[in-house]
Amino acid sequence: MAKTRRTTHRSTAGKKLYAVRDAKGRFVDIQTYERAHRADMAKKSKAEKEAAQKKVAKKKAKPAGKKAAKKKK
Repeated sequence: MAKTRRTTHRSTAGKKLYAVRDAKGRFVDIQTYERAHRADMAKKSKAEKEAAQKKVAKKKAKPAGKKAAKKKK
């Protein structure tokens, strides 16, 4: 599925808006840039999720550290 493109507009108050349109060109969703940007930042990307999984897997696979050698008398 193709990612939906957002076009920018300005409200009468001067705030930047993002508008999402459907295939026929009708508005599906309109959000302020501020809210849309905050939502984008909160959502993790596919690469971030994969990196987190690799980190967890690496941590689980890590062997225990070396034990101290016994002292000779």
